[in-house]
Amino acid sequence: MQTNVLPIKTDNPKKEFKNFQKTNIKFDIKKLQNAMNEILDKMQWKEWHVKGFCLNKIPDDNASIQGGNLRGIYWTKPDHTGEEVVRESPIKEKLYTELNEQFKGTYFEEVYNELNKHYIMGRVRILLKEPRTTLSWHRDPEPRLHLAILTNPGSILVVDDEAMHIPSDGHVWFANTRKYHNAFNGGEEDRIHLVATYLGKR
Repeated sequence: MQTNVLPIKTDNPKKEFKNFQKTNIKFDIKKLQNAMNEILDKMQWKEWHVKGFCLNKIPDDNASIQGGNLRGIYWTKPDHTGEEVVRESPIKEKLYTELNEQFKGTYFEEVYNELNKHYIMGRVRILLKEPRTTLSWHRDPEPRLHLAILTNPGSILVVDDEAMHIPSDGHVWFANTRKYHNAFNGGEEDRIHLVATYLGKR
């Protein structure tokens, strides 16, 4: 499987996105959605200012998927002064190498193992944006890989001055979330993405 990152073409031949790239890696979206339903039958969303699950953890460290570790360090400009502040604590992303037991034997294990062949990853999370909700305007220390499991046309990821709807077609996308960005769900159903911390190519 080739994994080179491709520039995104649009109807405007002069327009190429600087902060989003579509990879050649693609998964079976129906299997992903079925696996998501299986997980939700057994588990409830964990919440620490975001709702989600961690697919992987630091070996023998269940605390690595609790509390602020679900979200991780980020920088934001929360008020009219425009001054940047830091939230949460740094995450030891490279140590997240063990798949959590709940995901073993599911299609998520296959997805995790395939991604791990091509990318050096930190935390791999499933993140929920409920209808008519948004994240803060913030930046992360690393880029992210996004795989849309469930979405709608009103679910948009904005990085810097670019807005992108990532379709739930099985493709993995790269987003340069080291820049200021936001994700919002303007639709009337949940938006669920698999989001992996990107640390480099294998």
